[in-house]
Amino acid sequence: MKKQRQLQIGKNGLTPAIIDHLYLFFRDTESIRVSLLSSATRDKEEAKKIALTILDALGKNYTCKVIGYTLILHKWKKPMRE
Repeated sequence: MKKQRQLQIGKNGLTPAIIDHLYLFFRDTESIRVSLLSSATRDKEEAKKIALTILDALGKNYTCKVIGYTLILHKWKKPMRE
């Protein structure tokens, strides 16, 4: 069983370094929990926009579930989105 990794997005928001960290984390795990700290956003629509931006950067083999201010990213073996 592979451990779920965790990442936090803070006041700097979504940066290219965070996308790089996600790529590295997905090398050895299938699921990552990303917490949006209050300094990043406290708007649920903005949280959804951040999730879509992450998915666009990662590619079609990834999906995301938004629960409050937490994003659950999952990697699949084949494309799950169009």
